[in-house]
Amino acid sequence: MAAGLNKIDTVAGLFTIQTEFRYEIIHKIFEGGMGIVYEAEQHGARNFVKRVAMKVIRQNYANQKQFIENFIGEARLVADLIHTNIVQTYHLGEARGLYFICMELIHGVNLEQFAQQLQEKQRVLPTELAVFITSRVARGLAYAHAKTDDAGKTLGIVHRDVSFKNIMIAFAGDVKLTDFGIAKARGFLQDNEGEVVAGKADYMSPEQADFQITDKRSDIFSTGVVLSNLLLGYNIFRGSSPEESRERIMTLPLPNFSQLNSRIDERLNEILQRTLARDLAKRYATADELLYDLEFYIYHKGYGPTNETLGKFISELFGQRLPTAEDRGQTTVLERPTAAPSRAP
Repeated sequence: MAAGLNKIDTVAGLFTIQTEFRYEIIHKIFEGGMGIVYEAEQHGARNFVKRVAMKVIRQNYANQKQFIENFIGEARLVADLIHTNIVQTYHLGEARGLYFICMELIHGVNLEQFAQQLQEKQRVLPTELAVFITSRVARGLAYAHAKTDDAGKTLGIVHRDVSFKNIMIAFAGDVKLTDFGIAKARGFLQDNEGEVVAGKADYMSPEQADFQITDKRSDIFSTGVVLSNLLLGYNIFRGSSPEESRERIMTLPLPNFSQLNSRIDERLNEILQRTLARDLAKRYATADELLYDLEFYIYHKGYGPTNETLGKFISELFGQRLPTAEDRGQTTVLERPTAAPSRAP
């Protein structure tokens, strides 16, 4: 018996198991300028079925070499980012010249849809939930920023597009960062940063808006924009055009947030001031530091919000059946919601 095991161990890795998944498109979730996201079923052996999201590149972009190289680079990068606060990538595929990424399907909404629903229902997001959501984003960023290659060298990942549209909340209460499509990371994506500016203008860091080279502190500023937006109910940097938003990002004097909203106490105002500092030396140096302050703020009394707390709030907000423990553990089939919020990363 031992000899048999040794023989298996000796040949392990010297052969390849090749298999094919079959995908069936269920419906379109989101359509953008560069691609379309579908809900699909991934079929495997013995009637295995898993609901997934598929990000398919439009044909005209499939013919652009650098675009496809970056699309593949994004898939390779995110495939190794395995964290509860980052949408998981399962598979990179090509079919009849079309490239696609198979991703985790989130049964929930993005923060933009969440904010719209709050406004329509005339609900106010509790302060502790706003801080909790932002802390989960910081947790995901801390992991991505610290990611290293096989040799232990930091990859230098910068997301560069932390915004309401790229933060998902599942109806079970999980918060997940998605879309690393314009991220930069050593050895994965080609980039001409400094010559062009990419990202959503009203969430950019000042250095990003000013065509400068960015580092992980740029994502921290964008996270601060997310937090202030959640607390105030609006984005103080949003202008009537992308150009005006970029100008406001670079020049608008930071307000005392406590004066803008009485729910923001002095400690939370201090966190916002440091997160949104234009002077890099005064801004949080790492997402870990920001995470510590956010979590201390909501948990220093011994109890604070959880995924379940957030899940209950968002499920009631959208009129969803509250998820059960079985729902949270299920990975093969997701029940289609009665409403029609997006479930795509």
